[in-house]
Amino acid sequence: MTNSRPHSVSEQLNKRWQFLRRLAFGVCLVLVIWLVVNTVTMISASSKQVDAFFVLGGSISREIHVAKLAQQYPQTPILISRGSPDPCIWLIFQRLARQRMQNVWLEKCADSTFGNFYYSIPILRHWGVRKVKLITSPTHFGRAKWMAQILFGVHGIWVEPEIVQEQGVPGNRESWLKTGLDVTRSLLWAGLSPIIQPQCSSVMRLVEVDIADWLRQGFLCERQGNFSIRQEERQSR
Repeated sequence: MTNSRPHSVSEQLNKRWQFLRRLAFGVCLVLVIWLVVNTVTMISASSKQVDAFFVLGGSISREIHVAKLAQQYPQTPILISRGSPDPCIWLIFQRLARQRMQNVWLEKCADSTFGNFYYSIPILRHWGVRKVKLITSPTHFGRAKWMAQILFGVHGIWVEPEIVQEQGVPGNRESWLKTGLDVTRSLLWAGLSPIIQPQCSSVMRLVEVDIADWLRQGFLCERQGNFSIRQEERQSR
């Protein structure tokens, strides 16, 4: 009597191996197709107009800059991620682009550069953004550019960076270690972000800021804003 069990086990292993090979081939094929479609989408978007301005928090000079841009591009929505205190941003637009405040959104969940992208991507996707102008500063540009290209790129969003010069001591402190950790985290998250959509519970329009209440409480803005609370109180009366 012959023992056919070894042959049976070998056949089962061979079938499983063939199944895994087909599965791996299928996954790779899907990834290649997705990369091609995503790349074509990005290249197509690169020649079109900017769909949104995305401001990384860290310096009031960036918000002053985007307020000036709002005057030139009144229809382009603006998303400011964890920027200056709400009343400071409100005062900037009140002075420079009062009629554009309805088109400005504040995202206040982020507590890091990674968080800026993490919470803002679902908002930009909801807006149907395909090309975004990324507004940051020279000291922050290297790390922000890498993260934007990875995290926005995986969603087919073309990134057009715009660097705003700062005065005084910048708020960001960059290092190769910090950049490496954030880029690594971005690469890991890139694979999950198309299916996981984090929701920020603290998103508001700039026009919703209660400036009268803030004036009663008191607040501080960076010197570059050239704001005086007493002066603003007199103007608001």
